[in-house]
Amino acid sequence: MSPRSHSRVAARRRTHAHALVFAALGNPTRLRLVARLCSGQPRSISQLTRGSRLSRQAITKHLRVLENARIVHSIHAGRESLFEFNLEPIAELSEYLGIVSEQWDQALSRLKAFVED
Repeated sequence: MSPRSHSRVAARRRTHAHALVFAALGNPTRLRLVARLCSGQPRSISQLTRGSRLSRQAITKHLRVLENARIVHSIHAGRESLFEFNLEPIAELSEYLGIVSEQWDQALSRLKAFVED
């Protein structure tokens, strides 16, 4: 594989990973779960279900989506799974959004210069 095609494959993988994070965070229930996990304290499904009208099964489904996007990961403590927040995909997304924002700022500056001339 040439360096150029390797670079394109890597870019596609990053784009796919970003899309998974956006999709996972696009649900209010999953956003609430992430907010609860941001405290840094690993939590069990029982703890995450408390105060919610959702069943353990529903919470588990949402956690699997978050886990697939790498936003959370599970650790096993005896018979229980504990879930922890993983900052890395959010930090990567923040960096990506910074790049896109800069590109838009540059494009708008070029447009403004074109219109004003």
